[in-house]
Amino acid sequence: MPKKYGIHRKSILVIDQYYFPEPFRVTAICESLANKGYEVQVVTGTPNYPEGHFYSGYGHGQRVDETRNGVRIHRCPILPSKQGAVNRVLNYYSFVIQATRFVRSKECVTSSGKPFDVVYVNQTSPVMMGEPAIAYKKKYNVPIVLYCLDLWPDSLVAGGIRRKSFIYKYYAQVSKTIYQKMDIIVLASRLQFGHLQNNMQIQQDRIRYIPQYAEDIFSEVSNNVKKPRPDHINLVFAGNVGKAQSLDTIINAAARLKSEPVSFHIVGSGSELDRVHQLTRQRQVNNVIFHGRKPLSDMPDFYAMADAMLVTLQADDLLSLTLPGKVQSYMAAGKTIIGAVDGEAQRVIQESKSGYCGPAEDDETLATNILKFIHTQDKQKFGENARTYYERNFSEKKFFAELEKIFDTVNL
Repeated sequence: MPKKYGIHRKSILVIDQYYFPEPFRVTAICESLANKGYEVQVVTGTPNYPEGHFYSGYGHGQRVDETRNGVRIHRCPILPSKQGAVNRVLNYYSFVIQATRFVRSKECVTSSGKPFDVVYVNQTSPVMMGEPAIAYKKKYNVPIVLYCLDLWPDSLVAGGIRRKSFIYKYYAQVSKTIYQKMDIIVLASRLQFGHLQNNMQIQQDRIRYIPQYAEDIFSEVSNNVKKPRPDHINLVFAGNVGKAQSLDTIINAAARLKSEPVSFHIVGSGSELDRVHQLTRQRQVNNVIFHGRKPLSDMPDFYAMADAMLVTLQADDLLSLTLPGKVQSYMAAGKTIIGAVDGEAQRVIQESKSGYCGPAEDDETLATNILKFIHTQDKQKFGENARTYYERNFSEKKFFAELEKIFDTVNL
């Protein structure tokens, strides 16, 4: 087992359906842990997010096993998500089946041939990615730490599933069963504690709070923030374009501001991108620019040219409990944030004094707040406040100190 500075580090089996080259922070987390001396093995799927098609050079038996920056990676053969609910469900369950099969095999052990010390589930969607971890726990009697980034079953509501439907009720029971089998559940938002305790019957002493951090590449932007142009404003939305992100709010706000010196830049892709394109054409909005999905290495250029960053979410009681990871990235870069969000994200923006924020899905208030920003004299103050708040609350150093403490002390 790897050692660093004479310290014995645990071995960690990471379960996450999404990993490099897909745009998820889990890659940076795993590589940082490996650099700190932990032995890290990732069990993931064949990369196809967010477009739903296998990345070039992957799939069909290519690059199933490899080591990248000290992290061993095993990519399970899965069905690509493509488009539509049926394909998405097949995608989810194909990973669960294949990952469970792999973790039960003799191949899923440390470099010394022993079982891993702890299983770490980086749980976005679906919650069922916890199933392979449970299978490994049953076989080797090791604890599971789950970082809950998407609350289930309530993440389904953002995808159009009604709470009174059979599907929602079924996955409510599935989620409860999985969450109750975790030894420690880590949350990125304090507002989510009540949901796990009240709806999932998780004891308080099994819940921890560790907010997400942003990659170093965004902190580098804050050291070279450009001075806003007095004659034109560039607003940037960066990230997944799905139902939960409510891009309609941005497009409708842009339509209200056609005559203003402002451009809206959408950097990202996802299941709603085509429909959002269509909405833009229908509304004859000519101040929105779609850049598509870009690699992480390109993102500093978009952040640097932005006078302010945008964050929007659907209006939903439980969705409002989350804090989108882009908020930390925006703050790390020292950028002003203009939001149309409720709950935790709104609280953070207001508490940090990093910009303006109105209710989720309220495009009229979003347009009004953009106008306020356009006419604000000291625009850079918002970005300075954002960076200060980030360093105090969301730093990478603080994240890993808390996460390592859990790994080093967790027991069954």
